[in-house]
Amino acid sequence: MGPSDATSLKPRDRILDAARDLFRKHGIRGVGVDAIASAADSNKMTLYRHFGSKEDLIVACLQAATREFDQFWDEIRARHPDDAEAQLADWIDQVARGLREAVDCNCEMIAAAFQLVPDDGSALKVINDFKSRQRERLAGLCRAAGVADYELLTTTLVLLIEGARSNRQSMGAEGPSAQFASVAHATVKLFKSR
Repeated sequence: MGPSDATSLKPRDRILDAARDLFRKHGIRGVGVDAIASAADSNKMTLYRHFGSKEDLIVACLQAATREFDQFWDEIRARHPDDAEAQLADWIDQVARGLREAVDCNCEMIAAAFQLVPDDGSALKVINDFKSRQRERLAGLCRAAGVADYELLTTTLVLLIEGARSNRQSMGAEGPSAQFASVAHATVKLFKSR
């Protein structure tokens, strides 16, 4: 989004977009409300009018990210209606593309999970609900694709993703994370052959 696009947004949306961008770049703890308000071409009073606290803003950012993940799943289903194997393969390819291109992948969801303290109830609830829903969707897809031990495959793919994301952060896009798609497709093939 260019500067002219940002100024055409309502103040709440500008603040939300700025917060998400800054959280992705610097982490939740690394960004204060002053920086968010400034990046949104706004001020703290407007920020607090729309979001009662920084935690409320974090929750809103996480909720926006979960809605985008819902769209991600809907798009995969639309591209491959009634073909769970193709949906699973597309899911792997889309995750790999996100790793390779550092596409806006809502990584604040992952970063937030590690940065929030245990008593941050509402934000952690959004994160835990999100992770549970993503896992259930992936398990359902693995089951529909005909994998007998779909739960173990789901766990394996989740661990592969988390490892690949971590590896990309430490070694860059050319490191082992670049092999995510090959490893994930081979893993699915192995599970299907059992």
